[in-house]
This record gives sequence, structure tokens and C-alpha cells, in this order.
Amino acid sequence: MTVYDDIYEIVRQIPRGKVATYGQIADLAQLYGKARLVGYALYRVDPKSDIPWHRVVNAKGEISHSSLRYGTDYLQKALLEEEGVEFSPEEKINLRQYLWQAPRQAEDTH
Repeated sequence: MTVYDDIYEIVRQIPRGKVATYGQIADLAQLYGKARLVGYALYRVDPKSDIPWHRVVNAKGEISHSSLRYGTDYLQKALLEEEGVEFSPEEKINLRQYLWQAPRQAEDTH
């Protein structure tokens, strides 16, 4: 299993209507301080895959915009809104309300 596979397995656990941060996923995968690596792994995911890549946001509760994502920033927001995640007028997600709390087994499997 690769590091990316570990990341994808954790991301698959995030339920509808919840989000996680890149740093949170990195920590759960025991990749402490490697939030960017999580971002790279999710960048490689086909937007139509079974990996809910759209549920991972930055530590500020924002979608990390990039011109290299070819419009998937807007798709990410639309998918989150379809799941009931609300954005503030500043385009932020209230992490107190929507942040996923990983079950203990997710933390212990890696």
C-alpha cells in the first residue's frame, strides 16, 4: 500500500456533510506536517472517483483554489453545498460545525 493509498482510505471515511483539513488527514496518516502531500494526493484523484476528495479543505475552512485544478474548485464547492455544507459570505466553512471527528480506529490503523 502506498502513502497515497493510506490518504485515500482515510478520506473515504469522511461522511457526507462533513469536511476534514489537509493537516488532519496528514496527521491521521501519520504524515505529520505533510498537509501538502495530502493536497498532491487529492489533486491526482479523478473527480468522478469514489474518493470524496471534495470533503478536504484547508485549515481556514476554505477551498484551496488553484488555476491548475481546471474548475474543480467550483465543483468542490457545489458538491459540498449539495451535501448541506454552508459557506459564509467570505467563502469559508464553519469548522466547528462541519469538521469531521475521526473515530479512534481511523487514528489507530496507520
